Amino acid sequence: MKLSARNVLKGKVVDIVKGAVTSHVRIDIGGGSVITASITNEAVAELGLTVGSAAAAVVKASDVMVGVDD
Repeated sequence: MKLSARNVLKGKVVDIVKGAVTSHVRIDIGGGSVITASITNEAVAELGLTVGSAAAAVVKASDVMVGVDD
């Protein structure tokens, strides 16, 4: 698979929380970092995602949010 995105973070699925339409998929990318993605339940099924399966978080953002510590 080739992607135009340059930020591909490989890891392991550690949690899937299904909602009515979307699921929150948590991927442990190592070093104590976990990425959470919100994808459709249909996508979870099509990708065959389960806890413990290998997956990659592909980040291609068109917006960047800024935050500050309280």
